[in-house]
Amino acid sequence: QVQLEESGGGLVQAGGSLRLSCAASGRTFRDYRLGWFRQAPGKEREFVAAIRWSALNTYYADSVKGRFTISRDNAANTVWLQMNSLKPEHTAVYYCAAGLNYGPKGGLIAKGSPDGYDYWGQGTRVTVSS
Repeated sequence: QVQLEESGGGLVQAGGSLRLSCAASGRTFRDYRLGWFRQAPGKEREFVAAIRWSALNTYYADSVKGRFTISRDNAANTVWLQMNSLKPEHTAVYYCAAGLNYGPKGGLIAKGSPDGYDYWGQGTRVTVSS
């Protein structure tokens, strides 16, 4: 059974940093892309960043480029999202997700659509105070 467990969320002041972790288990993720999404109150879930499990490719939403960094440790089955210079508008629940990179939903994954991802964690809340 695939499990994605996020941690690292919390309350931080504007300008601060947080590092989110996603511990993945239950299958081999070699052909997968692991992504981070966020959902703010009253808004749709949106793509933040993603990384291929077996390659160096990383992908970012334009809004977080240069501010957030995604990385992984295959041996530890963990993906991180380093978030710097946080702003109140970054307040949201952040979700880790996994999707088959070149599967039937590959086109959706390439577009950063949450519909392309098959597995989801429960989310970790990030609150940025002004």
